[in-house]
Amino acid sequence: MPSGKTVEVLIPAYNEEDRISETIGAILNVPEINGVLVVDDGSTDDTAIKARLAGARVISLPGNSGKGEALNRGVKELAAEIIVFLDADLGSSAAEVKKLICPVISGDADMTIARFPKSKRKGGFGLVKRLAGEGIRRHTGLVMESPLSGQRAMTRPVLDKTTPFATGFGVEVSMTIIAAKEGFKIIEVPVDMRHNETGRNWRGFAHRGKQFWHVALALMCIGRRKRGAGC
Repeated sequence: MPSGKTVEVLIPAYNEEDRISETIGAILNVPEINGVLVVDDGSTDDTAIKARLAGARVISLPGNSGKGEALNRGVKELAAEIIVFLDADLGSSAAEVKKLICPVISGDADMTIARFPKSKRKGGFGLVKRLAGEGIRRHTGLVMESPLSGQRAMTRPVLDKTTPFATGFGVEVSMTIIAAKEGFKIIEVPVDMRHNETGRNWRGFAHRGKQFWHVALALMCIGRRKRGAGC
């Protein structure tokens, strides 16, 4: 049942015309959700058109700016008490978002992070995940199974303390570290979500290489701040 607290979902999307409609439809069927905002990050396909037709508000950026910047642009348009970040390619499994929202609504968590089922497909070798997990542990003491998960629900105070977000794919690691240092309660929530996964091919390795670099930069920036230096 709806709690009375407003909940909005923010989806950064780049060339996701194949699954964006199904994702939005599943989200809007969750009673607790008050609205969906899609930030079309310079897509060259029909992502924006399909998102609007599915019932979402859409902001279209003039070029591909990266996940962090897309989120930074989108959060400026949201006024809800609880903000949720989801990927565009979740399809019908986006309905699992309710599991992320409920602990935040009840006050059992300030931020929830989705823990996906173990992948059946061989992807990378875990280097990015280990870097992210170790970076979070060293800075906060938190031991996380899903340090890179972008599916998150959070209160407005968490959002206010963690923005502006790090650029690129360093956003999740930076967000987690800052929120933990601010004393917010963070929990991982098992969900049965599914999304497109990169395989052990050139495209997959290129994506993970970029991700590794962005996470490393985010961790270096946090380390410099800790020493009183700028990024």
